[in-house]
Amino acid sequence: MAARFHAYTGAGMTFIYSAGKFISRFIHFCCIKSVVIHQERFEVPGGFVLACSHLSHLEPFVVGTLVDRKIDFMVRIEFFRYHLIARAICALDGFPVNRRGSSISAIRTAITRVRAGRIVGIFPEGGVAHGKDSVLRGGPIKKGACVVAYRTRAPVLPVAVVGTDTLNRVAPWLPFRRGRVWIIFGRMIRPHLDRPRKIAREMMAVELQAEFQKIYAELLASCCIDDRVVA
Repeated sequence: MAARFHAYTGAGMTFIYSAGKFISRFIHFCCIKSVVIHQERFEVPGGFVLACSHLSHLEPFVVGTLVDRKIDFMVRIEFFRYHLIARAICALDGFPVNRRGSSISAIRTAITRVRAGRIVGIFPEGGVAHGKDSVLRGGPIKKGACVVAYRTRAPVLPVAVVGTDTLNRVAPWLPFRRGRVWIIFGRMIRPHLDRPRKIAREMMAVELQAEFQKIYAELLASCCIDDRVVA
């Protein structure tokens, strides 16, 4: 199956990505009103890991539309079962991860791309999570992002995205910007290269969880949002 994914990359994909970005920005402008806080923390050179909260499957669309640099998202392998969807994901340089099996291939791909100076998007919760399971409320996370950071000596940038779960309905997509989305970027979490790998990974995970909760609290206070948005 891996060969099937690679077959979608190559000539013409840059054009497809650019066209998709233009269309998604137009749709976003017409339908969604966004608030972005600390975007300057994202617009930095070099490769790094973007750790994104996960209230729905629309975070890649929302975040990727609002920033200038391209993000290569790690996408669960189930989405690659369908030919057209797989082609679309690969055109955006997404790559598969098997959440129920071995993720070694996905981790290696992420490491290669970060070392090449690219941004790799990872959902540390491992899937859509709400309420107490959300990392925004102190929910558990997987440590793949920390592994990639340690191996590449690159930082992890957390981003909290709120409101994407409401976009699963039809009404927010109607014109005149009925949908509402709030995004806040945190501070860079850097790997502890002076510590053994396992200890460094655990330390990064703790710091990453704490930063997610911190920026979520800042977002609620800055935008006067009710905490029940993550219910």
